[in-house]
Amino acid sequence: MDASEAMRINRALNKMSKLYREAKARKLAVLGLHPGQDVLLWLLAQEPDGMTVSQLAARLGIEPPTVTRSLARLENGGWFRREPVPGDRRQVRIVVTAAGHALLPAIERAWAELAEETLGQAGADQREITLSTLEQANDRLRGIVGDDVLTEE
Repeated sequence: MDASEAMRINRALNKMSKLYREAKARKLAVLGLHPGQDVLLWLLAQEPDGMTVSQLAARLGIEPPTVTRSLARLENGGWFRREPVPGDRRQVRIVVTAAGHALLPAIERAWAELAEETLGQAGADQREITLSTLEQANDRLRGIVGDDVLTEE
């Protein structure tokens, strides 16, 4: 690959990353969420008994203090509650409330809209090629930086 092509790829990927994150931020703002909070809430909702902060951090591939800060920002929405973990007074389980579950369809709709808007008129074959190429690129980058950098979002 020559330098010109490498520059073009780098520029396109950097620009797409920034634009996608901003577009996602705007869609989520309507729901009262910031990027990352959608994934956190959605992931929590998949566990009926909830998760501890440590479990959630491990699932997201981020540090527990980051989860704690995100939860603090989400707290006012009433989308989850904290419950004690029997036998361990230091731990609490984070459990999604009915209000949090009610928000999930809107989160999933925002994700679907953004995916549709991003790929536009691409047909099924083009979408599959694009998705496969992005997944392969993510796998190669994960091999360089490791699994713990970013697992979801």
